[in-house]
Amino acid sequence: MSMKGFFGAAAIAQAEDRKKRAAAERRPTTARGFIMRVLLGIFPLLVIPVAIYNLIALPFGGSGDPDSAVIANASPILDLLNNPMLTMPMISGVNWAVTNGEMLILFSIALLFMEILKSTSTGTATIINHAISMILFIVCLVEFLLLPNFATSVFFIIMIMTLLDVLAGVVVTIVSARRDFGVGEGFSA
Repeated sequence: MSMKGFFGAAAIAQAEDRKKRAAAERRPTTARGFIMRVLLGIFPLLVIPVAIYNLIALPFGGSGDPDSAVIANASPILDLLNNPMLTMPMISGVNWAVTNGEMLILFSIALLFMEILKSTSTGTATIINHAISMILFIVCLVEFLLLPNFATSVFFIIMIMTLLDVLAGVVVTIVSARRDFGVGEGFSA
């Protein structure tokens, strides 16, 4: 098979794949399913750990005088974040303790992974997702710099995850779009 025949066959296969995807998009769906799919496409998943942290940190004033923790240069929420959530005995004979803050970071890492997987698609929902992710990073940065309960390593790591979500999402989307554009360009006669 010649190169021209090979590329022609590949172009035909790609056109058929596009037709199948377009037909699948036209299939009737329930309104609730469609809305959920759109919300999951637009909604940055890292809003969840940021919201959890906000729900814990904003009303939490710490023990005793709220000014004493700030004067001592420690965030009032540190005691809560450093409390063990889970303790497991190890074969070595020691106990492995996982704190509340570490569990929140672990949950955030899992959501960051899913967010990066979502960013491989190209479309309007993905672009809106990146814009909302950028807003989320800016909100996290402002909270980190201005509010005492947000000046913790746990929140800093979550904030950096929101930044990585923005950067990775934009880079992956650009690479995917460039690849799609390059493939479509190579088949024009």
